[in-house]
Amino acid sequence: MGTDGSTMLEPLGALRRGLPPVDPSAVSSTASCALPARYEAVRCAREFSRRTLADWEALERFDDICLVVSELVTNALRHGLPANAPHGQDPPVRLHLMHWSSRVVCAVRDPSDDSPVAQEVDIEDDFSAESGRGLFLVDSFADSWGWHPLAGALSGKVVWALFRL
Repeated sequence: MGTDGSTMLEPLGALRRGLPPVDPSAVSSTASCALPARYEAVRCAREFSRRTLADWEALERFDDICLVVSELVTNALRHGLPANAPHGQDPPVRLHLMHWSSRVVCAVRDPSDDSPVAQEVDIEDDFSAESGRGLFLVDSFADSWGWHPLAGALSGKVVWALFRL
């Protein structure tokens, strides 16, 4: 993904949206962390987000951002990793946080080329379900979200969520 958004693809559906083009000089801060292919990575991602948002003095959307980060990382670990992923390689999932004066974007990269699939959620019929609501929650708590495949030497995709401050 280019810093100016130039490598983003045109929308190909409701979920496949590249980030809007931005002036790279307007980005005030960025941070990223590699996450291992273990479910403890979700807690690490939340802690990293908490520290980063506190450093940026951007805690007003903390709860929403941490919930969405948790869901995106969980989805990457659950659906974005190959079943026979070799251990000892570079961590396959990466969390990126970007801060502008009026917004924060969180983006989670994973090695899968498969598009994220939002499941239909009927709260009244299945309120006890323990999974399947990740993208529903992302859509509910983020101001916008989308995904795009990676290009060039990197394979996989990035799923992102934008929060207005």
